[in-house]
Amino acid sequence: MSGRTLFALLVLLLLALFAWLNWGEITRPTPLSLGLTRVEAPLGLLLVIALGVVSLLYLIFTIGLETAALLEVKRYARELLHYKKLAEDAEQSRYTELRRYLEAELARLAEAEREEIRALEARVEELLEKHGNTLAAYIGELEDQILRLMKPEKDEGAG
Repeated sequence: MSGRTLFALLVLLLLALFAWLNWGEITRPTPLSLGLTRVEAPLGLLLVIALGVVSLLYLIFTIGLETAALLEVKRYARELLHYKKLAEDAEQSRYTELRRYLEAELARLAEAEREEIRALEARVEELLEKHGNTLAAYIGELEDQILRLMKPEKDEGAG
């Protein structure tokens, strides 16, 4: 309970105690003027009843305010949950979009890497063929020179 509610309850309890202690005076009939006429009625009792009615109206008004506030808080909580869900969905969508982008980028990089590897393989094969031909030519030259060197020996041995 709030401080105001406790204070209001304390005042009402004190007034109820005061009315109970002075009940005899409160219920004593008194001549009262209603403007056009005069009546004999207990003034204290009328005032206690008026105080009770005002207190009851205050209680009803307070309960109405509390109920309206609770309903508004509940509505705000629903809105907050709705916006939280929208934010989570948007965040999830961004994650999904980022994942797709990264997967596409990785696939593009992998394809580029494969192309580079193919190009390097082709270049290596080309170089191997070129150097292989050069090497074969050198070997052929060496064989010719060795054969030439060996031929005079055969001719000398025959002569």
